[in-house]
Amino acid sequence: MDTVSSVGTLKVVCPHCATANRVVRDKLGQGPSCGSCKEPLFPRKPFALTAATFDRHVASEVPLIVDCWASWCGPCLAMAPVVDEAAARLAPGIHLAKLDTEAEQAIAARLGIRSIPTLIAYRNGKEIARQSGSIGLPQLLHWIRTHAGAF
Repeated sequence: MDTVSSVGTLKVVCPHCATANRVVRDKLGQGPSCGSCKEPLFPRKPFALTAATFDRHVASEVPLIVDCWASWCGPCLAMAPVVDEAAARLAPGIHLAKLDTEAEQAIAARLGIRSIPTLIAYRNGKEIARQSGSIGLPQLLHWIRTHAGAF
């Protein structure tokens, strides 16, 4: 991939091993895999963020939707299958991840999480939108498409 011009490529961080990959934009729909671990770069399911991987994923050139949740939160648990279904329906080009605010309290504090569930949309390292409270699948898909778009 090093011979491909960076103009038509995106830096995609692997949700499995956090390796940065260059992917040709026109090939996002072809199910690209990580050059390091060979796992799909767009697995169609949410993946977990940790303190070790958070900043790397946020800095990716791929829009990132983060679901901030906790295991003791009833609305978070009710929204979990909605988040799973949304991830399955998203076209390649958007990552959907989950941040356990209990396990990653330092990240949650840095983000200023005051209530959960909270969704945060990132693009190129910058927060572009935030939504607190539980929402249904149609609203979630609309929110993601409005704020993260697609490639």
